[in-house]
Amino acid sequence: MSGHSKWAQIKRQKGVADARRGQLFTKLAREITVAVRQGGANLESNLQLRLAVQKARDNNMPSENIERAIKRGSGESDASALIEMKLEGYGPNGIAVMVEALSDNRNRTVQEVRRLFTRYGGNLGESGCVSWLFENRGVITVETDAKDAEEIALQAIDAGAEDVKTEKGYVEIYTQPEDLEEVRKVIEEKEHVISAELSLTPKTTVLLEENKAIQALNFLDQLEELEDVQRVFSNIDVAETTLERLSSQT
Repeated sequence: MSGHSKWAQIKRQKGVADARRGQLFTKLAREITVAVRQGGANLESNLQLRLAVQKARDNNMPSENIERAIKRGSGESDASALIEMKLEGYGPNGIAVMVEALSDNRNRTVQEVRRLFTRYGGNLGESGCVSWLFENRGVITVETDAKDAEEIALQAIDAGAEDVKTEKGYVEIYTQPEDLEEVRKVIEEKEHVISAELSLTPKTTVLLEENKAIQALNFLDQLEELEDVQRVFSNIDVAETTLERLSSQT
């Protein structure tokens, strides 16, 4: 599990994302709209749409917002054409970064992302420059405590998970993309699933000392706050002591 992933969970547990819930709902709605445009509005036959809708529900997005996004994707209401974009490069201190964006203006999005890379001493690169460092996997996050973490791990492996990582307060379960839904169904019969989504996970991570890690996490946070950016992935790793110190300041 990357340090970026751990940091995201800490922010979630402390409710940091709640302050930006309006922005989050906008991004979730865009994801649903694009899924409908690509595969239709039928949840049964459109895996990408099922995952996008479930992600919206996991984040307590109102049902009317979800329905509105589906209608927008079906062409039942006006909406600007959104372009799916994947940008990649090296951030501060050499960390590999993948950025997924949805935009109605490619040039604007590229400029905004490049500006942040440059500000933090990184480089927005060409397609393929760091993508080889990541792999597509299903990631399920389950709320837990110490006494049931091992039981959840065993359930996940029995259900077809490839790997399980236990952290303070939660467990991350990794699957092949095609197994994500089935493993989730098994786990949520007994446990509270926080999220389940297809993700880019780093094959190897880069451990940064505290000052460099803080700079890199600030960079990743600012990328995620850009209006057109949907998700950000990196291979940063951060010491637990650094994460605890940042958590106390959040």
